[in-house]
Amino acid sequence: MKDLPDDWKKNQSAMKAIQVAFDLDENIGRAIRKTAAENDLTPSAQIRKMLDLPIKMPKRPRLTTSLNEQDYTVLGERFDIDPNNKIAIRHKIVEELASLADGVEDK
Repeated sequence: MKDLPDDWKKNQSAMKAIQVAFDLDENIGRAIRKTAAENDLTPSAQIRKMLDLPIKMPKRPRLTTSLNEQDYTVLGERFDIDPNNKIAIRHKIVEELASLADGVEDK
């Protein structure tokens, strides 16, 4: 068998990790998500922190959502942009989210 490429070797330990799901009371889950947000962590990182496990801070923290073609159509109409111009729609989403975040920070 061939050796793994160097790029893959670096990620070998991550490939061995197993995701674990916890069925918790809704209030416990909400408290963990709230604490995570207050600490600028993901819920997963917050759980690791609570368990005194090491956490890696992301190099470029991101927020993500999935958009399908119907979503682009709705957003295109909302922003008066051609739904096929996905880059322009994404830029408009960033502007709107930044504006909403500014409003939250002002409170």
